[in-house]
Amino acid sequence: FEGIGRRAPIVIPEAKPLAPAFDRIFATDPPSLAAKQLAARLAPSEIPVLLLAETGTGKELFAQAIHRASPRATHPFVAVNCGALTGSLLESELFGYGPGAFTGARPQGADGKIAAAHRGTLFLDEVAEMSPAAQAMLLRFLEDGSYSRVGEATPRKSDIRLVCATCRELPKLVTEGTFRQDLFFRIQGGCVKLPPLRERTDRVALARELARPKVLGASAESWILDHSWPGNIRELENSVERAFIV
Repeated sequence: FEGIGRRAPIVIPEAKPLAPAFDRIFATDPPSLAAKQLAARLAPSEIPVLLLAETGTGKELFAQAIHRASPRATHPFVAVNCGALTGSLLESELFGYGPGAFTGARPQGADGKIAAAHRGTLFLDEVAEMSPAAQAMLLRFLEDGSYSRVGEATPRKSDIRLVCATCRELPKLVTEGTFRQDLFFRIQGGCVKLPPLRERTDRVALARELARPKVLGASAESWILDHSWPGNIRELENSVERAFIV
């Protein structure tokens, strides 16, 4: 992600109390604390946020905290995994569809996640996996909040705050032509990079937090320090739970 954030750096004030919405995110590691502080500073604004992190690092937890610390907290938080839906399915999931838009469509059509997130926050996980058509539709929507359901021309409006996440190198995808440059600059208003678990110095402290009220043994803590954690926090959480069960 070296190509991201070459604008003027964002200065993070020290010792500023974080919003209670971020209490669920455990961190004593300096880069993780810096990510929390930056996310908390961005939360009250309307600026789009781009979370850069490997899978399993808690991107949705951060997105939820940003939503809860924003003026939109009393309105919906709607999450969509763009990597789990192929092109046309993602388009209808996001924007909804009109009557008879495709085989099997509801006779009355259906509203999409953008409508569901009205006045709230839309979280697009794995945004780099969006098809070119879905990227174009999202870009048009971000211009002025207008969109049409798939298969119909009637314009609709929705007011959302956008938070996106990816584990891919978006600047490289832009250079390769697989991700739109204009969309990239639209969604990267504020970039927050979450470190992978293997680089965090608070791995044992995090495991102790996950294990409460039970206690980890010395051999378990030693293993936690030695393991590479390709699955990040999700893998750690499952490992701790499995260890106590077995």
